[in-house]
Amino acid sequence: MSDMFVESLRNRIGAINTLYERCVSDMTLEQVNHQERAGVLPIAFSLCHYIRAQDQSISGPFLQQPALWESGGWAEKIGVTVDKFGREETVEEMEHIRFADFEAFKSYQAAVLARTTSAIKEVTAESLSEVLMPKLPPNMQNIYCALVIKDGPLRKLDVLECFVYQHGLRHMGEIEHGRALVGLQGMTS
Repeated sequence: MSDMFVESLRNRIGAINTLYERCVSDMTLEQVNHQERAGVLPIAFSLCHYIRAQDQSISGPFLQQPALWESGGWAEKIGVTVDKFGREETVEEMEHIRFADFEAFKSYQAAVLARTTSAIKEVTAESLSEVLMPKLPPNMQNIYCALVIKDGPLRKLDVLECFVYQHGLRHMGEIEHGRALVGLQGMTS
């Protein structure tokens, strides 16, 4: 793995995080909590789920620290109505997620993105090759990362590529669609 690749990964994560900063900058509490219809997740789900995923992905594997969500008591500060991660829960459960305090969520997101920016400045090709798990556990066999690593080990590189970068892109698409449904524009042209 080259230095150019590591720098590209940093740049890609920085770019996706810029989109997350932009997407909340002009959104209201009503818009983030809007549910188009039953069976459709509100923007609040995509934001909360992804930012919590980034928080977990950086905090444990890269910093050996607890996630900010738990250590900072963010569920209570934000007033989230469904305090579940959303990977193993059903759409029927997660479609009820709402924020009471969107400004608090923005503060949580800013803290997570700042922590990520700081952590990825320190990564090297060597550190990204570190194995975190010899294989994904059974409850993770149906996630995107399982398609990428197959039966191989989970490395720090896979965490950044799958759980931070690619995961962020997938949910940003949902958010941009949700923004259109509430009368807002996308974040790029």
